[in-house]
Amino acid sequence: MNFIFHKGQLLVREDEPALPDAAALERMGLAPATLQPLGLLDGRYCQAGWFDLEPALPPGHAWRGLRALFGVIDEALVGVAGRAAQVAEWARTHRFCGVCGSGTVLAVGERCFKCVNCGHMAYPRISPAMMVLIRKGDSVLLAKHLQHATQRFVPLAGFLEAGESIEEAIHREVFEEVGLRVHNLRYFASQSWPFPHSLMLAFTADYLEGEIRVDTSEIAEARWFGPDDEWPERVPQMSISSVLVDAHRPPGR
Repeated sequence: MNFIFHKGQLLVREDEPALPDAAALERMGLAPATLQPLGLLDGRYCQAGWFDLEPALPPGHAWRGLRALFGVIDEALVGVAGRAAQVAEWARTHRFCGVCGSGTVLAVGERCFKCVNCGHMAYPRISPAMMVLIRKGDSVLLAKHLQHATQRFVPLAGFLEAGESIEEAIHREVFEEVGLRVHNLRYFASQSWPFPHSLMLAFTADYLEGEIRVDTSEIAEARWFGPDDEWPERVPQMSISSVLVDAHRPPGR
């Protein structure tokens, strides 16, 4: 199974949609050196690759963003596509050493590029991020993030800073974004989020004190949603954000 990317978009056949076959990639002139192994899915070998320059596409093929494939193709296939996107981008951006500029080669026995000159080693980047749903009685806090792709009401989220624990990041982000203090943090679940290389760690927390005061550089709006309120539209549970919200959604909302 071939997961091939160009500028972050996946190559698919439009009729099903499905992944391109080997014949299509051969016609497009894909360089074998770009291909990276991913493992097996349902007993089928999977590999990731990329094009630096956009090639002429065979008839019936198109580039599609991964978000656009949520709910369109099999969930397991979307999961592997997310892994493939991260591996392909890591391989594309580490052909040369970030320390001395020399070429790199794959290290033996691990997913790592090693500099042929200075020995610097580069592993796939993973950026941890926190997500938290704040509870206040039978209400929860949801916000519209200015940079969020869908502009929906979702839980608060943000990236960890160097030296922070997940818990410290939650307390910092909550206070910075909405001016609240929380306690009773509880782990909910995690999800790889390949936009472009995040690991989302979701929690719940209980409201402690404060009034909502949004950081207008990051948050468009934040408010409490309770059993008597009109809740945001339910979306397919492909993201941990949807799962977290639906786990606390009142019946009928």
